[in-house]
Amino acid sequence: MPETTATATPSSGRTPVDFWFDPLCPWAWMTSRWVLEVEKLRDIEVRWHIMSLAVLNESRMDELPEEYREMLATQAWPPVRVVTAAWQKHGEQVLGPLYTALGTRFHNRGEGATREAIAAALEDTGLPADLIDYADQEDFEFDAELRASHKEGIEKVGQDVGTPIIAVPGPDGEQIAFFGPVVTPAPKGEQAARLWDGTLAVASIPGFYELKRTRTVGPDFSNL
Repeated sequence: MPETTATATPSSGRTPVDFWFDPLCPWAWMTSRWVLEVEKLRDIEVRWHIMSLAVLNESRMDELPEEYREMLATQAWPPVRVVTAAWQKHGEQVLGPLYTALGTRFHNRGEGATREAIAAALEDTGLPADLIDYADQEDFEFDAELRASHKEGIEKVGQDVGTPIIAVPGPDGEQIAFFGPVVTPAPKGEQAARLWDGTLAVASIPGFYELKRTRTVGPDFSNL
């Protein structure tokens, strides 16, 4: 199956919003629920793409805390492999529903990124159960496609960020891309729309790079 790219305009005519995620990341999950809320309130269409925290950190594993290295080694690869295999074998239209099923189980229900949770998410979305076999496939059949999708997203923002990455058309037609926003809890209604409008306004300013403050709490999944 050919790789997807973040260039074509949706057939719906709505503004495309390209969103790169790793299903393991709780912050990406929060942002994804926010952007889906925005999709109800603004004339946008979210298009899902895969990136990988494991791929992102391959070259700097020695610099990471031991706990984070262990998490990447044991938890990061299985879900992203299964999502990539589902995309390659069943089309990009499965990415959104599968991400929702995985994130609901991993984060909202607290099941974690276990093999059992991945298998249950496949069942939730009506995908073949044997896709779970890709979870532990070290010589991953679709590794090139995973890395190409990851590269497409990360090259828009640089190596010093994580997931999620969002890209939207700018005033001149060129994509504007940014990491985040990192937010908890995920805003709803008018707050969600205001955050979207403000994020686009800031991101569209030439030369703007970063706006950040220290996180003092973990992700709040209670209103998802």
